[in-house]
Amino acid sequence: MADQVTSETGEREASKQVGALRELFPFLAPYKHLVVLSGLALILTACLSLTLPLAVRRVVDNFNAEAQEILDLYFLAAIGVAALLALGTGLRYALVTRLGERVVADIRKAVFSRVIGLSPSFYEKVMTGEILSRITTDTTLIQSVIGSSVSVALRNVLIFIGGMILMLFTSAKLTGLVLLIVPLVVIPILTLGRKLRVLSRENQDWIAASSGQASEALGAVQTVQSYAQEDTSRERFSNVTESAFDVARRRINVRALMTVAVMFLVFAGVVGVLWIGAQDVRNEVMSSGALVQFVIYSIMVAGAVAALSEVWGELQRAAGATERLVELLNATDTVNDPTEPVACPQVLSGAVAFEGVGFVYPARPDRQTLTGIDLTVAAGETVALVGPSGAGKTTMMQLIQRFYDPAEGRITLDGFDLRDMKRSDFRQQISVVPQDPFIFAGSAADNIRFGRPEASDAEVYAAAKAAAADAFIAALPEGYETKLGERGVMLSGGQKQRVAIARAILRDAPILLLDEATSALDAASEKAVQQAVETLSQNRTTIIVAHRLATVKKADRIIVMEDGQIVAQGTHEALVAENGLYAELARLQFTQGAETG
Repeated sequence: MADQVTSETGEREASKQVGALRELFPFLAPYKHLVVLSGLALILTACLSLTLPLAVRRVVDNFNAEAQEILDLYFLAAIGVAALLALGTGLRYALVTRLGERVVADIRKAVFSRVIGLSPSFYEKVMTGEILSRITTDTTLIQSVIGSSVSVALRNVLIFIGGMILMLFTSAKLTGLVLLIVPLVVIPILTLGRKLRVLSRENQDWIAASSGQASEALGAVQTVQSYAQEDTSRERFSNVTESAFDVARRRINVRALMTVAVMFLVFAGVVGVLWIGAQDVRNEVMSSGALVQFVIYSIMVAGAVAALSEVWGELQRAAGATERLVELLNATDTVNDPTEPVACPQVLSGAVAFEGVGFVYPARPDRQTLTGIDLTVAAGETVALVGPSGAGKTTMMQLIQRFYDPAEGRITLDGFDLRDMKRSDFRQQISVVPQDPFIFAGSAADNIRFGRPEASDAEVYAAAKAAAADAFIAALPEGYETKLGERGVMLSGGQKQRVAIARAILRDAPILLLDEATSALDAASEKAVQQAVETLSQNRTTIIVAHRLATVKKADRIIVMEDGQIVAQGTHEALVAENGLYAELARLQFTQGAETG
């Protein structure tokens, strides 16, 4: 649910464990061959690293050997091991990095695929900027872990275990002393690591909040500038960003402290043990080569522990990022397709029916938006919904598209309950022109073709002409191939609506929904578009929401709404004659009182 995604940081801390990385296994499963090859390369490089000290010991112990050939042989062996180690490391890097990039690409696609299908009720509670932060920032953390940190961690675990075993064979006495140091190293890792995990998750939450703040402000940049609120927006963004920095600073300090404590304890302990080893060499209890071998293994083990302490922090950050992404993947929706959907007719006749529909917006549960709506729209009929703002007109349009489900009653298309069909099936047979149409940053042609991607250029041009959009599109710098900018910044409000109308005309669906589709048009354009809409409305079901009654006078039936209820219905002339709410609205809009022409 959306509230799971937006819950406070404090409510999430209990589940912030590195074990959350197990959620990545389904994304790794398709690439078992890469995982196996990466593991083999990892084991190979770890084993070769552990072999080097053995070669060094042979070299040191044979410095005074009479046969030069033996010493040369050991030097050649050491170079050979180093060459194999370099090749193995390069192979490991290539395999692991490719695996990380592949898995993260799949995660991004899975998260986007999930959130793009969530109903509007989800977005009432979650900012799109935060979702974008998760798809970008959080997946980058995971990529770093899969492509680097996990590999480094496993390699150092192997070196630690192998190094300890070989140290034991080299000198059991010195190894026993080294093991006494381990508890001292583990304590700061566990105590400071817990604090680091909390701060890492909090840091990511603030980064997401910062992205959300920026996305919202930039998306409404003209409104911000119109009201001269640039400084306020800067201050808000600055405050959130500073909060993120403050948490990051504390996280860095904790991690630095953990690194200092672990490295000092490890190397101080190793130096102490080596001092004892030096005494054994002086007393001829062990050879110089054996001590050098033990020293190298000690350094390798100490380095492995230090690396693991750093990688642990990265793994914790990635665990937090994984949790956040999994929350999106597992987000429950209020609107879902049925498990076994009823097949939607290939071509609907277009009959729409509301049967005792009541509705409450999830974000406003205390306010009844629709109450007892009974309305049947026959196939091919043109019906207009009119009434004051907040009467529930646009809500009915949203319910027809099943953006929400009614709290009571049901809505049917050709007698099929919307909840019994797959949403994408029946939505393909609905054309929509919203009050505030969204224009994509692509070309004018691409924006119109969004209604039917396979449409030819000729069909796109015809739709634009029918929507009275051809003239201004042709006048653009590159005509139909002109990029319209983010949210259609190059177009006026009326031009955006005409592009949206052309999009709906091109779709040529049996059901047409027009929500204030001509509200931003000038008189000449409105007349042209009205003619196009009248032509388009023939032989298809059309439902129009309008405040300007002049645009709906020719509708087959006008539905008058007030406070979420149908209070009257009929033709324009009949409703004016009733002298009710519609007649009052008509008197306010028409210059000659109750106009019936």
